[in-house]
Amino acid sequence: MSKHKITWKSPALGGREITFVRYGIAGTPLLLFPTAGGDAEEPERFHLISAIGEYLKDMRLKVYVVDSIAGQAWLKECKTLEQAAAAQNRFDQCIYREVVPAIQRDCGGNPGLIWTAGASIGAFNALAVLCRHPDVFDKAICLSGTYNMNRFLEGRINRDYHDSSPLDFVPGLGGPHLELLKKRFVLLAHGTGDYEDPDQSWKVERVLGPKGIPNRVDAWGKEWRHDWVTWRKMLPQFLGELLPARAQSV
Repeated sequence: MSKHKITWKSPALGGREITFVRYGIAGTPLLLFPTAGGDAEEPERFHLISAIGEYLKDMRLKVYVVDSIAGQAWLKECKTLEQAAAAQNRFDQCIYREVVPAIQRDCGGNPGLIWTAGASIGAFNALAVLCRHPDVFDKAICLSGTYNMNRFLEGRINRDYHDSSPLDFVPGLGGPHLELLKKRFVLLAHGTGDYEDPDQSWKVERVLGPKGIPNRVDAWGKEWRHDWVTWRKMLPQFLGELLPARAQSV
């Protein structure tokens, strides 16, 4: 399996180093976010890349992963909600102004719209980048997501938090931004086993649905817990459903 890894000092993150890994050589570009404060190689270590390997091998998918800088801010580095929300917005700028152009260059300058996916806090990041930037992102596959980030820290719901949280800013969207977002798709999947919180998916659905944003909640049974075993089953299944069929040999 083809793999390429680079690092750079991100201007949006104040010169902080970020790692960017690519798997595969052709296909639909997918930006995959790690869980919580995971690094760019976390999905590989937990065998998620292997689980979707068939789509990389048949060149239907090309996967990109970056360090979960914002997740580290929420869970380890910041003391208040305000600090973490500001860090989330800096991470968003890094994604939009640095990571997306890197993906576009790697795909020859015209990859089309990028898909995104993630589990747990990675699902929040996948949802957030799609809702904030429907000009470059097309589909979000959100697995076992946590979407109300104010559960992690105390502080004020300020402008930074509002702008970082789809549950808060999507209800107020209108105009061209909303019209573009109504052409995108969000898949919200969760299990109902240990440590899962199914209501998180439904909170997002109750925000997206009234705005006309296409979405689907996919609830799995009690044997599916908040764990990599679940996500290694979910992500290949949903990619198989959503990716274009493999081209047939002539």
